[in-house]
Amino acid sequence: MSRIVWPTDRRAFLKGSLAAGAAATLPFGSALGAGFPERNMQVYVPTREGGGADRNLRAFADVWKKYLNTNFEGAYYPGGAGRVAYEKYMGLAKPDCHELIFGNLGPEVLNWVVEPPTFNLDDFLYFARVDEDPGILFVKRDSPLQTIDDIVAEGKKRTLNVGVSRLAHPATLGALALAKHTGAKFNPIPLSGGKNTRAGVETGEMDFGALPSGGVVEFSKNFKIVLMMTHKNPIPNQTDNAPIMNAHFGTNFPSLVAGMRGFGIKKEAIDKHPDRYKLLTDTLLKVFDDPDYKTAIEKTGAPWELIGYGGPEECAAYAKAMMDIGAEYKDLLTGKG
Repeated sequence: MSRIVWPTDRRAFLKGSLAAGAAATLPFGSALGAGFPERNMQVYVPTREGGGADRNLRAFADVWKKYLNTNFEGAYYPGGAGRVAYEKYMGLAKPDCHELIFGNLGPEVLNWVVEPPTFNLDDFLYFARVDEDPGILFVKRDSPLQTIDDIVAEGKKRTLNVGVSRLAHPATLGALALAKHTGAKFNPIPLSGGKNTRAGVETGEMDFGALPSGGVVEFSKNFKIVLMMTHKNPIPNQTDNAPIMNAHFGTNFPSLVAGMRGFGIKKEAIDKHPDRYKLLTDTLLKVFDDPDYKTAIEKTGAPWELIGYGGPEECAAYAKAMMDIGAEYKDLLTGKG
């Protein structure tokens, strides 16, 4: 089986994108998807390597390539809390269905609440979700703060530093909303990605962290999850049966799924090549039933219970919910609350 290809620099990635024009001149047309893909798939990633999106993309693409019969090439653009990747994708990607974006819908949608993008959001579509990962608060295993009540109590005595991957993120939003509800003082510090956030908590620079659960459960020997921000805990046995925020504090916060990773595409590409888009979606669905995909996820240490397909409708509903929540708590996301 051919290996997945990840260019070592962005120039190589963009060079591959520009090659689309030459590929389009080949004698095999796109009728009924014939000849597609004509080159490697290009994937823009709005986060750093080593985070949840990276982990999920590699596991998924390594199986998807069997059905598309091509490799995947990825480039990471974490700048601007992920904004750079979207701006580059919408500005540079060829609308030929060979170029996609793979990101975490929640924080990337919240980005547009904080500051509207330069492109029209109606020109972009999230077409497939691969997981639903709850937002959580966590500490290092030997932290003096062993429960969420410990954190709240200490936060009423002094300002606690909370490590987050981005400021505009559902997990960050949950931590700030909890602080507002309890009167505790939390100072969110964006550390650019899950890997850096875990490191900040483990070294003690951060009093605790706020992330999607999957990337923390993976390192359960080092960390303890002390609070779930969703309306249920889908992995109680892997999270020390962490309490649910609403049940524990009597709040009525919306369910904060902090990690909903998925694929996006230019609508122009769908309009120009509906046959190719159908082939993408048909082959993508096969991945979820492939035993190799479950094996790949389990090798990462992420819980299989969080994996699941969601189509364009589910993605749109989640994006709208995040936009609504973001608008309600915009003052917290911008540090003005």
